[in-house]
Amino acid sequence: MPYNLQSMRKWWSFFRPMAVISCKNVKTGHHGLVAIPYIKNPSLDPQFRVYFSKEWFDALHLSFRNFLSEVFNGTHILKVISTEKNTVKYLKDGIKQLNNKLSQLQALLETKEAEILYLQSLAPSDREASILKEINSISDLSSEASSKDDGVSSRVKDFREPVNDSLHIGEKITTTNCGESSSSTGVLDKSTVAKSSSMGGSVGQSPSEHEKSSNVLQMAHTENSIDVLGEEEFPEVKVDFQETFLGHTSRISRCRFSASGMNIASASVDGTVRIWTYDSSTPTSRNATIYCGAEIMSLDWECRSDRLLLIGTADGGIKAWNVDAKRVVCDLSTTTGFPSVLDLKCSPVEPIFVSAAASRWNGFHKLDKAGFASLTVWNMKTWKAMTVLPLGEDPPAITSLCFNHNGKILAASAADGMIHMFDMSAGLQITGWPAHDTAVSSLLFGPDETSIFSLGSDGKIFEWSLQNQGRVLWSRDCTRYCFPDSLKICRHEIALDSNGKRLLVTSGSVRSPIYQVSSFSCNVLFSFVSLILVVQGHTLGLRTLPHSGAITSVDWHPTLPIFITGSADHSVRVTSII
Repeated sequence: MPYNLQSMRKWWSFFRPMAVISCKNVKTGHHGLVAIPYIKNPSLDPQFRVYFSKEWFDALHLSFRNFLSEVFNGTHILKVISTEKNTVKYLKDGIKQLNNKLSQLQALLETKEAEILYLQSLAPSDREASILKEINSISDLSSEASSKDDGVSSRVKDFREPVNDSLHIGEKITTTNCGESSSSTGVLDKSTVAKSSSMGGSVGQSPSEHEKSSNVLQMAHTENSIDVLGEEEFPEVKVDFQETFLGHTSRISRCRFSASGMNIASASVDGTVRIWTYDSSTPTSRNATIYCGAEIMSLDWECRSDRLLLIGTADGGIKAWNVDAKRVVCDLSTTTGFPSVLDLKCSPVEPIFVSAAASRWNGFHKLDKAGFASLTVWNMKTWKAMTVLPLGEDPPAITSLCFNHNGKILAASAADGMIHMFDMSAGLQITGWPAHDTAVSSLLFGPDETSIFSLGSDGKIFEWSLQNQGRVLWSRDCTRYCFPDSLKICRHEIALDSNGKRLLVTSGSVRSPIYQVSSFSCNVLFSFVSLILVVQGHTLGLRTLPHSGAITSVDWHPTLPIFITGSADHSVRVTSII
């Protein structure tokens, strides 16, 4: 306490003279030193009370916050401007490099076109000798490169094995390679390449050798020369995991992933549909068995959610199953004149779906005799028919449907081999073209929607350009799997993965092929391109693991490298590949 009193005295002795001087200055009008008034409770003073209110504090806080925000936003804009400048510079450099590469490719193309014109101007025998000479040089280069590896040198040795003289265009070429499995062979049998190469300097020596060289040349010039690989020689898929569902008691007719890929619906010809999941982490509350009382011919999930499943039957019924309520929310029927619902498709945007019904049904093997067609657009809110799409007088049955990404275009394939395109906003057909000589069994848009894939009942697969109508961008002959007898047990279909690079096809065999989709396979500018691919050992397809029966339905997961296969052995299998 004495210490505090002493401190106060010192403080007063220091400030007292200054206070006296300040008071004199105020009286005389001089303000050299300003005294700060002391208020004991400023929050109660009317003059200062506003600065202690909550409103003033909030206003100050907001103003300071806005100030800092403006400062930092200005800094961010500078960074964005700097980043955009760097991006523009990087893109300009990339464009420059691409232009240089384009110039090089154009020069190379002009050179090769000149070579083709030169070869076309030669006599047939001179032309074959020139091409064989080029093939010989390519084979020699490949042999020199592969001789550095002991594992590959054994395959180079197999190149020299004899070739069957009776080979013709389109036949599968196989030889017995000791110590090498069939799954490791290339696009064209390697022994054929080496044999044709070894004949480069002996053209015209004998009719048999000339015939063999002609066969090789014709295969090299064939539009689908790469397709001469037998699909049985595709390597098996590398499996990450696989699940098999054994709940059905008869042949599977359709199986589909839901929009999210979490649930699966599978149907069998005994009239039952089962909803299940392959992932143990997914709740099983939606699992159900639906009894329809007739053969299931079509399935489709609502595109905007996993809530509704549409089921089409052979007796003209269309059921809408709510997976959350676990009940049929609507049971529709087509007209009596069109009792078979061959396909159903939900719009990816609007609450509508389209049904393709046929006037009669005599089995999959008589798809071209399914009668007449009816395309009906249904409202999924009122569950009533909205309109019937025009198809002309007595139109052949519509076998498959698919929407584009925004639901404005509907593609429909017919039993007479035609593909029809409809404008859904106008409800009119806008174009169409003959795609197959037989009925089209499956149809789907390509990944960028500039093309469309079709599978005919004759086993031919085509990718059609939508920018240049009638032009084939890619094709495959899948008759080894989609042979006529297989139509007695299934209606073949195709499915594209989420990247649009792998095409899965149903099969009358226990395995299905997975084709690598590439329009490059149709590029036949150079007669020896396919043979180069053979030497380098590129893989153009894969094989699924075997079921114990024919594969009757296929589908891909909407986002993951996972596919589903339904089989005549009553099983449904989910396979995740690496």
